[in-house]
Amino acid sequence: MITTRPLGSTGMDITAVGFGSWAVSGPGWRFGWGATDDAESVAAIRHAVGSGVNWIDTAAVYGLGHSEELVGKAIADLPEADRPFVFTKAGLVWDPADPQAAPRRVMRPDGVRREVEDSLRRLGVERIDLYQVHWPDTGESLDYAGDGSGAVSPNATPLEEYWQVMADLKAEGKVRAIGLSNHSPDLLERAEKVAHVDAVQPPFSAINRSAAGEIAWARAHGTGVIVYSPLQSGLLTGAFSAERAAALPADDWRASHRDFTTGLPANLRLADALRPIAERRGVTVAEVAIAWTLAWPGVTGAIVGARKAEQVDGWIGAGSVELTPADLEEIAAAITASGAGSGPARP
Repeated sequence: MITTRPLGSTGMDITAVGFGSWAVSGPGWRFGWGATDDAESVAAIRHAVGSGVNWIDTAAVYGLGHSEELVGKAIADLPEADRPFVFTKAGLVWDPADPQAAPRRVMRPDGVRREVEDSLRRLGVERIDLYQVHWPDTGESLDYAGDGSGAVSPNATPLEEYWQVMADLKAEGKVRAIGLSNHSPDLLERAEKVAHVDAVQPPFSAINRSAAGEIAWARAHGTGVIVYSPLQSGLLTGAFSAERAAALPADDWRASHRDFTTGLPANLRLADALRPIAERRGVTVAEVAIAWTLAWPGVTGAIVGARKAEQVDGWIGAGSVELTPADLEEIAAAITASGAGSGPARP
């Protein structure tokens, strides 16, 4: 049985790990992970749910709608009582005529209302459990440097305006709870003045530790936190290598990202340093890496992806791994020694 934690004040108790569907999005778009097998993807989702995971995180932009369709297919035949919570995101708008173009960060009210209806249809649900703004609206293309950078258009929708629309969707019953992904503490503070931020979703791992401020803000405001990329897109699984990075296909976004190029040696050093802890605890390196994120005060759950059912088995036990103070000190020392990433090295 996977332990659960309350997601802020939403009334939802979620398992410490949830299934993330970015990696099953398929090829043919800017931030795909290369070729995938839809049948295997659906089997992976069903295996996670059958093993006790009670929430799935997806987004409209993943596969340009394809991931939401796969999630809908995976849960369609489940009895209502066995269905997981479904979380999705809006605000990255793509050009159907040019799927390889970077999606634009747009949260215009009319567009958001159109997006929620499209997501409901693709997912095959009557209500979305957690509806999130994927990135702050800049009106410009997403610069996926992983730091939220990028130009801001004078036509960008003000946060107060798009957050009010999200609050309206909640009041109308289209969604159960509303959240913000990739929003800084100052933006979260502005949003809270309009309507309560039910949940936040920042990137967070032993490599990318820059969201400590957002997590602290959420904890102080009774807001749930689900972190994404706790395995840093596969780098902290214990199964990655320089050879595997070099062999990534051109249509896998990781092939050109700094974490898999210039930053790779430090990241692999950190992953290797987690191995002795995993061996002592009788768990996988991936489970240690995920447990590290779950040890941070304020973190509710971690989103973990898989493209095959057997990959789920490599991380599903993370929610039951309680790292000791000595473990956390050992990991902090490894972070410092490896030179991987940035941000505080211990909770």
